[in-house]
Amino acid sequence: MADDDDTGGDTGSTTRRRGIQSIEIGMRILEALGAAGGASPLSAIAQAVGMPAPQVHRYLQSLITSGMARQDAASGRYDLGSAALRLGLVALARTDAFKIVDRVIDGFVERTGQTVQISAFGPMGPTIVRLYNGRPALLTTLHVGSVLPLLASATGRVFLAFMPRSETASLVNAEQDQAGSASLTIEMLCAAVKADGMAIETGTVIPGLHATAFPILDLQGRATLVATALVSQAAEADRKDAVAELGELCRHISKEMGWLNAQPRTS
Repeated sequence: MADDDDTGGDTGSTTRRRGIQSIEIGMRILEALGAAGGASPLSAIAQAVGMPAPQVHRYLQSLITSGMARQDAASGRYDLGSAALRLGLVALARTDAFKIVDRVIDGFVERTGQTVQISAFGPMGPTIVRLYNGRPALLTTLHVGSVLPLLASATGRVFLAFMPRSETASLVNAEQDQAGSASLTIEMLCAAVKADGMAIETGTVIPGLHATAFPILDLQGRATLVATALVSQAAEADRKDAVAELGELCRHISKEMGWLNAQPRTS
């Protein structure tokens, strides 16, 4: 009798493990469908998840039955289904960028002692909405409510690169007119920030202060917020690793916000 119970227990445990593994594989296939950017052939999906095409096909049939995936009758390609889209919309509706930032950045500052400011794009331009003071405290006139320039600040340049031009054009024109020059090539500036995934500025807004800004992106790749590490120039080298970690955290937050291309940088 005991042997029967043990065997049954092992069988039940194995079944549960297989069930969990099936869910994990199904999620990998859904992630591959979402990352593809459009309907994909079976071979491409199989390659993306590293599985044989016949096995992927069986999972896709189950996902189609549940509404999580769909197949185009004409092309035979697969894409996310209506159920997956509904779940995604529900998740986005429940996502609060500030709650995520407070949770992640507060812990980061407590652990590293790094000073971080969070900015949103307001009617007058990039506006500081959070300021997490590190150790030791920085002597700066920046505070919650401070408005930063678009062209001269690291924070502003990140917004400029990751926001629609229609929303920044008037502020850019005003800043260029005030400076008495319109020679700055905005396209080159934005391209450099996008390529680096960040913007750096030293001493322009606050003398002696080194700023490194990272975007926090939404589903459309738009800068919802910008996180900026503030370091005194004297301590810049000592804070290098902490600043790099902040960039990784911002990419993690972007992923939580739905940005599919929020992958760690390899360079």
